[in-house]
Amino acid sequence: MTTRVWDYLAEYEAEREDILDAVDQVFRSGQLILGPSVGRFEEEFAAYHGLAHAVGVDNGTNALVLALRALGVGPGDEVITVSNTAAPTVIAIDQVGATPVFVDVRESDYLMDTTRVEAAITPRTRCLLPVHLYGQCADLPPLEELATRHDLVILEDCAQAHGARQNGRPAGTTGRAAAFSFYPTKVLGAYGDAGAVITDDAGTDAELRRLRYYGMDEERRVVRAPGHNSRLDEVHAEILRRKLRRLDGYTEARRRIADRYTRALADTDLVLPAVTPGNDHVYYLYVARHPRRDAIIEALHPHGIHLGVSYRHPVHTMDGFAHLEQPAGALPVTEALAQEIFSLPMYPSLTEEQQDKVISALREVLRTV
Repeated sequence: MTTRVWDYLAEYEAEREDILDAVDQVFRSGQLILGPSVGRFEEEFAAYHGLAHAVGVDNGTNALVLALRALGVGPGDEVITVSNTAAPTVIAIDQVGATPVFVDVRESDYLMDTTRVEAAITPRTRCLLPVHLYGQCADLPPLEELATRHDLVILEDCAQAHGARQNGRPAGTTGRAAAFSFYPTKVLGAYGDAGAVITDDAGTDAELRRLRYYGMDEERRVVRAPGHNSRLDEVHAEILRRKLRRLDGYTEARRRIADRYTRALADTDLVLPAVTPGNDHVYYLYVARHPRRDAIIEALHPHGIHLGVSYRHPVHTMDGFAHLEQPAGALPVTEALAQEIFSLPMYPSLTEEQQDKVISALREVLRTV
């Protein structure tokens, strides 16, 4: 039997009755777009973070695009972020006409090296965009200080950090706004594409609501500035409402799985995930590191075990961003990581039997690669 890096089928069987009830509720409501389920999910997701506003959108990429636009980021501006991320982080910056400026990540936790940010700030810098990668937060206090001193906005990319905390503070509550993806693999995942932006700023909230609805004033149906058709639909919103109530349970399960991996593999030559002091990790991914990464992945295939790599190609090395003219070696830690990191199977319904199979096969492979 194949063990994949992510699977939802066992979770769906356990939650099937509730999920189908959510679909039926929406279909029987007579309102499929921007109805009561979207409104309630927005209220509940904002409340989960202790903020005033959440705006549901169609996917995580557009959550970033709309958030950048709502924060006034556009052509001529620079946004400081990382290259060790999913491409949509950088695509969103490009979509609003701004220029991504990359800083390297730390060896310890693979997150933005905030000691390098100030040197990257120029008169064109408008926004700092940290990515809370793999389930834990980037170092936010230094970014807050820099944002205040240089009059910048912080937009947090929380696509992989639902429920994570730093010094007791939920991910997504430090910056002016934060973008979330609810892609099915996420800690809080829908059954398709979905996203949201959270903020405590009423003006940002109002602008986001206009931008997701063609740029219209919803009451007068007049376009104030051209926007997008980026609405969260009712079915995904109602499913997410139900799953939000289970989010802390999902996180507890992920932490148990991570703890078992760490204890079982501590005596190997793998570099295992490090939890940065002050962080509560939610383990969207369990990312290990080894110089023989590709050989390990290949050797596990006959055991029916599939691993993941996030990310094999740093964004600044992709052909689509060649215009940024980042030479090889510009981000040495990021580039080294791309050759060595890989993810073990990680999802709440992963059984101990499945996990033991992964651990046993991995230990066997490590003795021979």
